Amino acid sequence: MRDEIKLKPVTRYDYAFLFELLANRDSLANISHHKMPTYQQHVKFVRSKPYAKWYIVNYNDERVGSIYLTHMNEIGISLIRKFHKKGIGTRALNLIMTMNPRERYLANISPRNKKSIKFFTKNRFQLIQYTYELRTKQSNK
Repeated sequence: MRDEIKLKPVTRYDYAFLFELLANRDSLANISHHKMPTYQQHVKFVRSKPYAKWYIVNYNDERVGSIYLTHMNEIGISLIRKFHKKGIGTRALNLIMTMNPRERYLANISPRNKKSIKFFTKNRFQLIQYTYELRTKQSNK
């Protein structure tokens, strides 16, 4: 049997899986949030359909991660740690791009996240900018 990768659209049956995936993500990978949301906040976020496309990555019919494409053509991917370095991420990346052709794709990565930088560089993505942030007391409310 060949190792099979499929991308299936996120459904309500994936809320708990996605929450667990988020909870187990390396803190260096977090660029979009600074603290773990509650389960209710997470469900509200998923239900808001924040991405143009959001899929569960299935490897031989087992949920192993998620991958999304934003409205600005940014790709984000997260796999359960035991499935890293097996080629699954690269195959899922190629599949999402094949299913959703664009002129260009982006990946916003924390500069501290060396594993993601290596992954996207290996997959032909190139560094185009560094972004800096200033948080004020008002923005922390």
